Amino acid sequence: MIPKKKSKNLLLIFTRNPELGKAKTRLAKTVGDYTALEIYKFLLERTKTISSEVKIADKAVYYSVKIREHDIWDASIFQKHQQIGEDLGIRMKNAFKNGFDAGYQKVMIIGSDLYDLSSKNIEKAFEELDTNDVVIGPAEDGGYYLLGMNTLQENVFKNKDWGTETVRKDTLNDLIDKKVKLLEIKNDIDVYEDIIQIPEIMQTFINSK
Repeated sequence: MIPKKKSKNLLLIFTRNPELGKAKTRLAKTVGDYTALEIYKFLLERTKTISSEVKIADKAVYYSVKIREHDIWDASIFQKHQQIGEDLGIRMKNAFKNGFDAGYQKVMIIGSDLYDLSSKNIEKAFEELDTNDVVIGPAEDGGYYLLGMNTLQENVFKNKDWGTETVRKDTLNDLIDKKVKLLEIKNDIDVYEDIIQIPEIMQTFINSK
């Protein structure tokens, strides 16, 4: 069952297929592949719950490797797509373009490795696009955990060293002539130091040992 278009807003969720040895590889260097996979599954579940609670947007999951029909993403709620492109920028650009081509007026992307993102954060970000061209949720590592726009800004997806601390700065340079709203800084879960302050994730770590 493919969800019908109900909203003018579209929330994109980029995920990696949860496979042993391929999930949270930086975290796995400290906790091991199995525990890293369990933590990523926990974050996926949390992202699914948070995004399901967003009332003002349709939702689309973009899979890194292959679309899975029977998984945590309910096909009656989440559109399902394959990420297409050689690097993250091209894959995101294609997903945004798909959304705008489908008639959505505001398109926003989040990842699936943030613990403290809420549905209210996402809804507020969509509302900010009433008076801003672009909204960015800055991550502590110099990237961003959320990116939204009301027209396709193709340049933000080009010429970036994805996964480095320069991504947000370079993105803002691309948007110098646009009205940009920066949200509060949040922290992606990438390395062991990111999880030790979060009891719920630490419990997942302990239970997986």
